[in-house]
Amino acid sequence: MIRLALLRHGHTAWNRAGQIQGRSDIPLDDMARTELAGFALPAPWDAAELWSSPLSRAVETAKVVAGRAPLTDPALTEMFWGDWEGQKGLELKADPDSGFRDIEHWGWDYRPPGGETPAEVWARIRPWLATLQRDTVAVCHIGIMRMILAQAYHWDFDGPAPFRIKRNRLFVIEVAGETLTPWPEPVRLTKIAAP
Repeated sequence: MIRLALLRHGHTAWNRAGQIQGRSDIPLDDMARTELAGFALPAPWDAAELWSSPLSRAVETAKVVAGRAPLTDPALTEMFWGDWEGQKGLELKADPDSGFRDIEHWGWDYRPPGGETPAEVWARIRPWLATLQRDTVAVCHIGIMRMILAQAYHWDFDGPAPFRIKRNRLFVIEVAGETLTPWPEPVRLTKIAAP
């Protein structure tokens, strides 16, 4: 059994503005850099294998909280939102003709215009999971975390999510072959004195 700890990247200007990022390579903002400098991976996660999405906001988050460069894999890149990248979710939601839906009404086959479905995102994450050889931290995106946690919780994007993803926390999944088992509570990052 291998333990996988998922960590969401720090804030970006688009996060704060409510814009959909997807694969757009938006960097961390200065406030996020300052905040992240006050955190570190707790033991034993500080000695785990370190991976991240190749997008700069995830790579930089990994470097700051782990103090070392991560390995990267395209499988950990955020869900592609197609035509909606850069747009504001609240504005799309307010437009009845946009086709935008809240996550609890997605299902696995929901597709943003020109983007990926959750099922397609899971199809690219699953082979990466099968390569894990030891306990691992993966710094990634809320969409990637949702797909893995949905599988672990047996949630089909139908009704309220059985988890809430917060920043500066490790969401741990035990991986045993095809079986994913979530820890009931996330693990907080260790607070340190900022340099």
